[in-house]
Amino acid sequence: MQTRTSLLPAIGWLANYDRSWLKSDVVAGLTTGAIVIPKAMAYATIAGLPLQVGLYTAFLPMVVYALLGTSRMLSVSTTTTIAILSAAELGAVMQAHPELSAVTATATLACLVGLMLLLARVFRLGFIANFISDPVLTGFKAGIGLVIVIDQLPKLLGLHIQKSGFFADLVTLAGHVPETSMATLAVSLATFTVIGLLEKFAPRSPAPLIAVASGIVLSALFGLQSRGVSIVGEIPGGFPTLTWPDLSLFQEMWATAAGIALMSFTESIAAGRAFTRRGDARTDSNQELVGIGAANAIGALFGAMPAGGGTSQTAVNLKAGARTQMAALVTAAMTVATMLFFAPVMAAMPNATLAAVVIAYSIGLISPAEMAAIRRVRTIEFRWAVASCVGVVVLGTLNGILVAVLLSMASLLYLANNPPLHILGRKPGTSVFRPRTADHPEDETFPGLLIVRTEGRMYFGNAPVFGEKLRALIDKEKPGVLLFDCGGIPGFEFTALKMLIDAEEKLRDQGVSLWLAALNPEALDMVRRTALADKLGRERMFFTVEDALDAYQKRYERGIS
Repeated sequence: MQTRTSLLPAIGWLANYDRSWLKSDVVAGLTTGAIVIPKAMAYATIAGLPLQVGLYTAFLPMVVYALLGTSRMLSVSTTTTIAILSAAELGAVMQAHPELSAVTATATLACLVGLMLLLARVFRLGFIANFISDPVLTGFKAGIGLVIVIDQLPKLLGLHIQKSGFFADLVTLAGHVPETSMATLAVSLATFTVIGLLEKFAPRSPAPLIAVASGIVLSALFGLQSRGVSIVGEIPGGFPTLTWPDLSLFQEMWATAAGIALMSFTESIAAGRAFTRRGDARTDSNQELVGIGAANAIGALFGAMPAGGGTSQTAVNLKAGARTQMAALVTAAMTVATMLFFAPVMAAMPNATLAAVVIAYSIGLISPAEMAAIRRVRTIEFRWAVASCVGVVVLGTLNGILVAVLLSMASLLYLANNPPLHILGRKPGTSVFRPRTADHPEDETFPGLLIVRTEGRMYFGNAPVFGEKLRALIDKEKPGVLLFDCGGIPGFEFTALKMLIDAEEKLRDQGVSLWLAALNPEALDMVRRTALADKLGRERMFFTVEDALDAYQKRYERGIS
């Protein structure tokens, strides 16, 4: 039975909240709010919705997730991909139903997304998130970092381009560089300078918040808009009112809602796991379905867009010093204050300042050192990391996440279906048997005896691969006795056990005797249920490898194999 804490994670973190964290959480919440609020409004315009819908989305989903989610860092509002998918669906629905309110349409879509995520929780589908490995996640983060930088560059330079993809945007930007607004570029460089100096000489200061505040003040004092610097502009105020979804649209919207739900969950999980402080508990994927699902469903009742965890804003939240979900509640409170009081102040923020802060706190996602560490350990996993990065850059965030999941699943299948095959030797003067390597040429081997070992459950997927490796080894070594150390095998699947029985017969025809040692209880029980146990008998089944070696040496001395 679930505890109150597992059903409402906020009970746990609030009960253990250290008051010394409050300052960090407040600063991080305010800093992230300075990023989230203008971005949420921008995403609303992408979806063809009123600016205030963006504010609604940065408010209620943020609060609901803070209470029900398990990631301490995740900042939940909306994202570029969600906005683009929502825009396509809302455009089609509004064209088919011109009498429909845009706010009602987006509320319906968000409600449907939330219900789908909550239904996924009922079926405990959170395990899907476990198919993203750390190397693949490293590549995903690097790809996201590159995408964020290219996405924000036009704002840094004061350019307006039609975005159509990473490489196309890069080429377009290169062609428009001569049109750069010098005033906008100066604001961008000044923001980077403020952040850099504060990070170096005052590392505990709220650098991005100071940078954003400075940008707003300078914009207001010097009339930067009149000098060609783009600003956020007028923000309509007012508190959200209750908005009922139109249930008749569910059938029409369900397919797009399913895609948004998948994207929202996988991107939220990826961001939540990518941006964690050392020592924080791992996110609970099933509870994340509840947190993200409820954030969408409840937000929908107040006219919010479909929501999910944002990568760039979560990166800012972490970098700004967030310790718990309290930072998200502060961001939500800042959103309410903006709706009611501060909209005119936020309106003067230069878009270049916002873009510079986003880039400054997203560039760390690209970690060559981490990629190099993966390559040193395992080249193939480095390739998976690179492929994940390329997938995000070439295919976009949503498809990039799908690539990451597929790559992780492929890596799991590769590892599971390619069991190792170790040739064992005995450490001189001991009963320790270990894989023979060039580091230990002194390890003992025994004429006519080949000792092999593998690890992992043997089943229909990996048994044929292991069999091919073993056949090639037997052809090379030509042993009289093949001793199979089964200590690393928890059990056999039926197909694998049948292949072992067939292998024993073929080996016997070749003059090779199969011996088994160190069978685990489950594996031994399964062998005993087959004819193999009778064929091997006590003479060829041993409790330990050492027992088998003793028996072999006694028989070898008598010339019996």
